Amino acid sequence: MKDCPTALTQFSLASMTAVVTGAGGGIGRALAMALAEAGADVAIADLAGDTAADAADAVARVGRRCMVIPTDVTRAEAADEMVSQIVDAWGRLDIAVHSAGVARVTAVEEICESEWDAILDVNLKGMFLCCRAAGRAMLSQGHGSIINVVSMSSHIVNRPQCHAHYNASKAGAMALTRSCAAEWAAKGVRVNALSPGHTHTPMTENQDDATRSTWIANTPMGRIGTPADLTGAAIFLASPASAYVTGHELVVDGGYTLW
Repeated sequence: MKDCPTALTQFSLASMTAVVTGAGGGIGRALAMALAEAGADVAIADLAGDTAADAADAVARVGRRCMVIPTDVTRAEAADEMVSQIVDAWGRLDIAVHSAGVARVTAVEEICESEWDAILDVNLKGMFLCCRAAGRAMLSQGHGSIINVVSMSSHIVNRPQCHAHYNASKAGAMALTRSCAAEWAAKGVRVNALSPGHTHTPMTENQDDATRSTWIANTPMGRIGTPADLTGAAIFLASPASAYVTGHELVVDGGYTLW
């Protein structure tokens, strides 16, 4: 009788390969480090060269293989090349974490077309292009786990900040996640969403005190999240521990969406 894996070994990513977009800083960097610490080799995909190289050095220090791939997720050829480089170098792609994202705070009536396009290009089109590229590789090998970093904004309207374009992009990203999951489930590829609540990152650190206080007051746990709060959830979704989970949105928000 074949031995069953223990509960803890199901969370191991040993011998797996992964890519994380937006991995130069913030949530993406934390997730890349978590995957490496769990045993995966990790490709750092980011537009920012200096921060990407620093993140890659950090991954290498935990003893995992790493490469830096300059990637503009809004360009189909860049997303395809990102995956091709990984498969050519490491033979396969087991895990893809799509964390690249942007946000702007603008009232609906003030959003210009170019700003709308800029947000949707990265947060929705970019996620589609990366899902498509990773999905093609994973479908050809018969397995893989895709994790789309979405947001609790996929199903709520945040306050006090106004960012309808951001909310719309995240709602679309969640619909994309579910659609990919449904189409690829029988072919061995799982697709799930990791949705953070308000999280302290370089993107949010410049918020004014009133906004930050509102966030905290509306979070039952009474604090803003950190990228480290997301790492355990990411390892779960990437690993065999979630082998029967697809199309799921794992919300990590300190209870914000309870109210």
